[in-house]
Amino acid sequence: MVGIPKATFFSAVFIAICVFPPVIAEYGSSSEIRLPSEVAGEKNVCGNAVPSSCPVNCFRADPVCSVDGVTYWCGCTEAACAGAQVAKLGFCEVWNDGSAALSGQALLLVHIVWLIVLGFAVFFGLF
Repeated sequence: MVGIPKATFFSAVFIAICVFPPVIAEYGSSSEIRLPSEVAGEKNVCGNAVPSSCPVNCFRADPVCSVDGVTYWCGCTEAACAGAQVAKLGFCEVWNDGSAALSGQALLLVHIVWLIVLGFAVFFGLF
């Protein structure tokens, strides 16, 4: 007989927790948790990245793409040193209609192909 009130109590607690909808705060309340990169409702990719010194020396690539189509390989701190606003995390695409001319982009592709050919030549012992 003692087990029945305990079972009833645990059943009531289970129903109260699982069945009743949780209390939800209003959207946009002042206690809203925000990421450091969100400032006054607009999306700021890098937040408030402040470099300790310029130029930035990095040992690991952390590329970011600025709004003018330039890739900064040392991340948000390097872009902050250059005074650039970051558009997205990751490198800039070659064909994203950046600030570089089409001939400059073609030269970049030729350079990439040349490095691949040179790498295979060194790997197979041709040089």
